[in-house]
Amino acid sequence: MSTTPPPQALSSDARSGRGERTAEDGAFGWLRALGPRGRRAFAGAFGGYALDSYDYFTLPLSMVALAAYFGLDSGQTGLFTTVTLVVSAVGGAAAGVFADRVGRVRALMITVITYAVFTVACGFAPNYETLLVFRAFQGLGFGGEWAVGAILVAEYASARHRGRTLGAVQSSWAVGWALAAIVYTLVFSFAGDDLAWRVMFWTGALPALLVVWLRRRVHDAPQAVAVREQSPQRGSFVTIFRPGTADAPGLLRTTVFAGLLSTGVQGGYYTLATWIPTYLKTERGLSVVGTGGYLTFLISGAFLGYLTGGYLTDRLGRRRNIWLFAVLSAVCVLAYANIPGGANTLLLVLGFPLGFCMSAIFSGFGSYLSELYPTAVRGTGQGFTYNAGRAVGAVFPTLVGFLADSWGLGGALVFGAAGYALAAAALFGLPETRGKELA
Repeated sequence: MSTTPPPQALSSDARSGRGERTAEDGAFGWLRALGPRGRRAFAGAFGGYALDSYDYFTLPLSMVALAAYFGLDSGQTGLFTTVTLVVSAVGGAAAGVFADRVGRVRALMITVITYAVFTVACGFAPNYETLLVFRAFQGLGFGGEWAVGAILVAEYASARHRGRTLGAVQSSWAVGWALAAIVYTLVFSFAGDDLAWRVMFWTGALPALLVVWLRRRVHDAPQAVAVREQSPQRGSFVTIFRPGTADAPGLLRTTVFAGLLSTGVQGGYYTLATWIPTYLKTERGLSVVGTGGYLTFLISGAFLGYLTGGYLTDRLGRRRNIWLFAVLSAVCVLAYANIPGGANTLLLVLGFPLGFCMSAIFSGFGSYLSELYPTAVRGTGQGFTYNAGRAVGAVFPTLVGFLADSWGLGGALVFGAAGYALAAAALFGLPETRGKELA
């Protein structure tokens, strides 16, 4: 009897090696490879992260109006972002533990409800202190959504396509950012600033609609369910901080360097995301519509950067992709912040590569952090390192705010470049994980 396996028993890689086309080939092979359940998980994570982005950007886009309404200086407005990101570390770490203990989808729904409720509450804030508190609570949900959604999709994705699959999820951040910019342009064009910023926050109720769909249509990957039911160490902070021994490797080194990597990338990113709208309006003298036009170039570059970075993550490897775009992002930040006054056309053009590079670096994060941790503590490890980096990186926007009065906002933005330098250095302490199966 022949022992040759039937054609359907061959792996997709083996068939591709013989020159045969498989369902995983082509521009959207990564999406077909997810299967029906995986595609629903992808849709849920994509929608959740897009709306997470939308709710986040209601603040930076409304910053000038908020400062005028409450009589705030640059340091006080920068504190909004810092509080949001610092508290997001708590929310992200908690969401990661929940994801390991009660499931990815349940944790995802909790995060979406949290950031939606408190974004709406921000619109009713009567004073600066109350708004600061509501924004802090919004950070609880904001911090956990990406990590949980990325893990949910990573556990459905094949090793061959995981980078571009998670890069596509990451691209939803640009979609939410674009939606926020469109709504901002419309709301601030037709309503006075004193009301418009409140309306922006009230539109943050949109994500609540996603929860109903998540509850009915999305499920955890089977292997994650099996590990959750069998592993006594699931969701353990002790495990991700355990040093290695001669008999068994630990995760302490991974956790430390992954946290530094996240700190650098997010310190650079949130410096730009927080202050560029204000920079365009105050130092470049652009109108609401003009600011929206400049942001269009930045956001378009970001969207393509996420998709390109995801593809390169699979082709070059996780570490090379992050290193490449850390260097390019630092160069773009320095160039953008030092464009001579009056050269606004150059500012417009440079917005595209700036958005491209500072987003492409994120595309590998979902796959890389998922692959650095075993299934039982994947949520805990990814939730902690990504959001601890967010919290420490949150110092950068506030530092820029306090230095803006003496250095000028454009000059203070160079601290974003320092974040990318830290990210590049952290990669020396982490392994390459391309092709790793998530058992």
